Amino acid sequence: MNDLLDQTARPVLVLNAGSSSLKYQLLVPETGEVSASGVIERIGEAGSDVADHAAALRTMRATLASDGVDLDAVPLRAVGHRVVHGGPDFSEPVLIDDAVVARIESLSPLAPLHNPAAVTGIEAARGHFAVPHVAVFDTAFFSTLPPEASTYALPRDLAQQHSIRRYGFHGTSHRFVSQATAELLGRPVEELNQIVLHLGNGCSASAIRGGVAIETSMGLTPLQGLVMGTRSGDVDPGLHAFLARQVGLSIDEIDTVLNKQSGLLGLSGVNDFRELAQRVDAGDEAAVLAFDIFVHRLKHYVGAYLAHLGRVDAIVFTAGVGQNSARVRAALADGLEGLGIRVDPERNETGGGCFSNAAVISPEGSPVVVAVVPTNEELAIARQTADLVR
Repeated sequence: MNDLLDQTARPVLVLNAGSSSLKYQLLVPETGEVSASGVIERIGEAGSDVADHAAALRTMRATLASDGVDLDAVPLRAVGHRVVHGGPDFSEPVLIDDAVVARIESLSPLAPLHNPAAVTGIEAARGHFAVPHVAVFDTAFFSTLPPEASTYALPRDLAQQHSIRRYGFHGTSHRFVSQATAELLGRPVEELNQIVLHLGNGCSASAIRGGVAIETSMGLTPLQGLVMGTRSGDVDPGLHAFLARQVGLSIDEIDTVLNKQSGLLGLSGVNDFRELAQRVDAGDEAAVLAFDIFVHRLKHYVGAYLAHLGRVDAIVFTAGVGQNSARVRAALADGLEGLGIRVDPERNETGGGCFSNAAVISPEGSPVVVAVVPTNEELAIARQTADLVR
């Protein structure tokens, strides 16, 4: 028992290595207590003092030491790494060894901007910290999608040979929020049918039955699904051929247009939702249309998930836009009263519409609970890491 108590007092270091950034957080999984956090940016860029991820870890150590946190003296339990794509192989967190690193790297064609950076960060961290390292995959939560939801209507041999299927993303957030919603409502997650809406600069929706994901909006890549800050979301697949033949764009140029120049940015000129809301209030026609398209697509997915689940107990908003935009939450519910989906105006606007704590925003007695539940992906990664090494 004393060993267990000692373990639960020891923190986990959570690392999220991007292509040019390293986010970190030192926290105790059982309590959620955060003793340090930060981000190092412009890694490897011209003029940066941080040449690579190994240098970023040294910078992190120095920064923490200057703040009074000596990592050499901290009794680390483990290091948890966020890895975007687990492909068809990784459906749960996994202890990292050389074979796991090689497999994550081999999945880079499925996430060329993310997995190589994760591998670089993992290898650098393994050289710094002689504790267990755990990979937690963004796609893992959606490995439960049934075949009819995960399979594209492509030639079977082609899809199998290249691991082409719908994987889904933001899974760590969807898992955390669905469990936190059950706690908010005081009900076992196994009893609940939920629709979780992760709305930030990247957006995704999920249908969760009894804690198990059965549908999600993102697919092979994070481009599919909802309208996002700079991503188009769903478009006709024939658009690629059209842009290549009629406009003369290359595949890389098309990819850039759809991922970085579309969405709210392409429609209105801004991708920050706060600025979009200001333009809507000022009567900017492009901004109004962008907002309406955003909500239209959101309702489209909510309606589909209502049909797939058959019964919905809770619709949950999370992430930057989901937690902070009362306008979006009210717009989604508008016209859905006949389906039992309502938002109480006063509850929705509490704190100016911004929520840092979980709260129910639907009226008392509503057939469908509408809630705002802040996500905490770092805590989720730390908890999954601790569960695996315990």
